[in-house]
Amino acid sequence: MKIRLLTLCSVALFWSSVPLFGFPPPGFGPPPSGPLPANQVQIVVKGGYRYIYSNGIPDHEAGQFSNQNNPNAIRPQRYQFRVPAHPKIARNTTPLSHSPFGVALNGVVFDPGTAEFWNRDRRSGWNYEALNGKINLGLDSSNAHVQPTGGYHYHGLPTGLISKLGKANEVTLIGVAADGFPIYSQYGYADANDAKSEIRKMKSSYQLKRGSRPNGPGGSYDGTFGADYEYVAEAGDLDECNGRFGVTPDYLEGTYHYYLTEDFPFVPRNYRGTPDNSFQRRGPGPGRQGPPGRGPGPPGFGPSGPPRDFGQQGQNQGRDGQRPGGGQTRDRNP
Repeated sequence: MKIRLLTLCSVALFWSSVPLFGFPPPGFGPPPSGPLPANQVQIVVKGGYRYIYSNGIPDHEAGQFSNQNNPNAIRPQRYQFRVPAHPKIARNTTPLSHSPFGVALNGVVFDPGTAEFWNRDRRSGWNYEALNGKINLGLDSSNAHVQPTGGYHYHGLPTGLISKLGKANEVTLIGVAADGFPIYSQYGYADANDAKSEIRKMKSSYQLKRGSRPNGPGGSYDGTFGADYEYVAEAGDLDECNGRFGVTPDYLEGTYHYYLTEDFPFVPRNYRGTPDNSFQRRGPGPGRQGPPGRGPGPPGFGPSGPPRDFGQQGQNQGRDGQRPGGGQTRDRNP
């Protein structure tokens, strides 16, 4: 079956110490003080990949940072993201492991994990969820807060971005995952293969487990921890990756795509394709973490740096003339 695969301006955090481009601009980097610059995103297409350069500043109003439950202030970042231009469905799914899942159209990362574990023990496996209401990590109305690096990031639906796009109740492309497949907001077609069917909120297929936790914090499964949930096939609209194959306004012939949902997992925790290795975070080792709201941040630019002309205020077009998420399509066999 032919799949209209994503060639939109896909993104991935790039860790390599080998320069991809030979033009790091002098003086590029967050200023030590002063007002935040405007949101900046730029795209480069090279060697079968799409790279997005971003300063990580949201293009919508953010909450007050720092605050009582998140002591970090927003600062410009130097992100370089990469994903395949023509993603393919993999033989097996890949779980997300405390790294950003993907990037929004505005260059802000989707990063659902937290640094908070039961009894401060990463090895326990009982990792607190940010959006369950059990702990307060100082999130704003866009379900985002700030890393110690100053990196603003989303734990769930980016309501500010969705509002800015003006498509709150539509099937709306809002970003791209590390494997190159598109990410949509919570709305999809009732019939995955019929663009004329009703538009409604997508429901994940994850449910709370029954009974009590066998170890660690004990007590009933109530959503405090990610491990409180389990995937139940066909319990909702989406698969274990919080996605499905189907048509969208951007892919009329269909593509695999992800959804952010109002219920767990909020942001997908598994990949249907193969995530680029550059997404892997070099965070603290087992048993090391910061205080509440201080999870390790995603990586920024390596020695390569962004393009020479990066840093022009309001710049968000790629060198192929495409905005993130506004790319071309191409039929390919998976």
